[in-house]
Amino acid sequence: MAFVGTYEHTLDAKGRLVLPAKFRSHFADAAYLAPHDGCIGLWTPEGFQEMAERLLEEARGGVISPGVLRRFSSMSEEVRPDAQGRIMMPSRLQDFANLDREIIICGAIQRIEIWNASSWEAMADELDESVEIAFQQGSGI
Repeated sequence: MAFVGTYEHTLDAKGRLVLPAKFRSHFADAAYLAPHDGCIGLWTPEGFQEMAERLLEEARGGVISPGVLRRFSSMSEEVRPDAQGRIMMPSRLQDFANLDREIIICGAIQRIEIWNASSWEAMADELDESVEIAFQQGSGI
């Protein structure tokens, strides 16, 4: 399964986010929210477990500080979509990613990313240039 596509959405007044219909079946039972590179990542339980195991190995191997693992896990949250496909976005994660009403939800192959719409737009041109360079260099993208 690969998560792809970009969707414009909004957070409601209660901090809930409606998942795009295309993604909902992957998160029917549970999902994990966590801080990720200026945005909020949303993983399936299996994807989150794989990532957590990788981070644990990196902490054990001295690649990352145990503090990184501690902070990551303390900021993460298990969520369950309601009947309308909404998930609650905890305020600590909203603050981390500067989420306000207008957000962008995009597929990132192994996870979904939830961005502040202004932050996403500010980096969109840079992302386009990166993809173009990768194609020109024949990276196989």
